[in-house]
Amino acid sequence: MNNSSVSTPLRIAAAQSPSVPGDVARNVLIHLAFVRVAASEGVQVLVFPELSLTGYEPAVLAANVLDADHAALAPLRQAAREQGMAIVVGGPAAPVQAGALPAIGAWVLAPDGSVALYRKRHLHTSEERFASAGTHDAQVQLLAGEPTGMAVCADITHPEHACAAHGAGAALYAAGALISHQGYGPESALLQGYAREHAMAVLLANYSGPSGGYVSAGRSAVWEPGGRCVVAAEGDAPCIVWAARGDCGWSGGVVAVDLQHLAAVA
Repeated sequence: MNNSSVSTPLRIAAAQSPSVPGDVARNVLIHLAFVRVAASEGVQVLVFPELSLTGYEPAVLAANVLDADHAALAPLRQAAREQGMAIVVGGPAAPVQAGALPAIGAWVLAPDGSVALYRKRHLHTSEERFASAGTHDAQVQLLAGEPTGMAVCADITHPEHACAAHGAGAALYAAGALISHQGYGPESALLQGYAREHAMAVLLANYSGPSGGYVSAGRSAVWEPGGRCVVAAEGDAPCIVWAARGDCGWSGGVVAVDLQHLAAVA
């Protein structure tokens, strides 16, 4: 990160959110609840977990492929514009090559109304029956003025992926994931290492609660350049994990998200 950007104000957040299996409409409502809380905290960039719009349910990818103009994304695109917030959501996407299996996408909804897509580059073996991999070793988006390298779950277990993001100019490495209790220790250590080795901030948005047969560890977190953990959720409860960069460095906090009022929404 160059010296001029160190003191540039920035407020980013991980949405530690649950998902209802295969229920995109319901999950959009959950996402909007998180966006409202993030907006109240002045968040400029909000990142959701892997496949947050469907839940981590690889078998339903083909039935829920999104495109930039899909009706399901419309409320979230509107929220991005109204709140002046870049919102990164997880959802199925068309593959790079026509006729291939769907991709696992990170949809980047910008305040100017534009939509960008990153396709997960590295798949778990169990995902290969349902999804095809992206072809870009790095994809860097300018979010709130910050060059941001996109990552989805298994990408973070490949050090060359973070290295490529750094090489492409990323000052922030943002990952949406589903990480279990068993995987959290080694994978969070990798993320901390990327912050240290590449002098870039690193954000992890992990699930709240179970999805796709996995039990999430939660503990979404942000590491500052150099590797210090700025903030991390203590468990897997629904929350916004935010971190802010200012003249005195990085600070952060955790804000609970109450989803009980959604129970009455059809």
